[in-house]
Amino acid sequence: MQAVVVKTPDWNVSGASLQRYERKDGLTPWVAVGDKIPAVVGRNGLGWGTGVHPRSFREGPVKREGDGKAPAGIFLLRHAFGYASVDEIPWIKLPYRQAASHIQCVDDTRSPYYNKLVDTTKVERNWQGYEDMRRKDDQYRLGVVVEHNTNPVIPGDGSCIFIHIWEGPSRGTSGCTGVEAHYMEELLRWLDPNAMPVLVQMPEPEYVRFRSAWRLP
Repeated sequence: MQAVVVKTPDWNVSGASLQRYERKDGLTPWVAVGDKIPAVVGRNGLGWGTGVHPRSFREGPVKREGDGKAPAGIFLLRHAFGYASVDEIPWIKLPYRQAASHIQCVDDTRSPYYNKLVDTTKVERNWQGYEDMRRKDDQYRLGVVVEHNTNPVIPGDGSCIFIHIWEGPSRGTSGCTGVEAHYMEELLRWLDPNAMPVLVQMPEPEYVRFRSAWRLP
């Protein structure tokens, strides 16, 4: 089992820390992997998202489309993406998709493709808002899809959430989690789909509050 734990001091800051953990099974203790590293989250901090954590408890801000917040909670990490072809990154164990120029992530709440990566050469375009997955910078050169608001997809609850290469340590994201490029590579070399990796992301006080009940690292 693998967990990527990202914590901020409170709800409203973008500066964060990231620590990896792993354990053999649900009965053994979590063990830290590597050093704690700097990270960033949304430019407006965090808001509760929709993942595999309970939803009935929620106290505090809630993630919404376009709010500049990254989602707080526990989220599956199932897929990777990047600019390289599949043959060029054999060291990535997660299922991988090349972020070609015709791949977009839809953030138009009116579209049936909302919060999905789509190949614009294969589907009829019926959306206005989107993110190009092949950017003009390196931020999406390597990344992981965060399974936020995916089952079911609820229009307006937030879309296109990733862990990717940051713009810098003082630049929050639109709603993703960012780290330095070499740390992003290190993370992708480590993530293993057989270990059921998750992102655990929340402010430190909330992490302490739920750590025991949710069996967090």
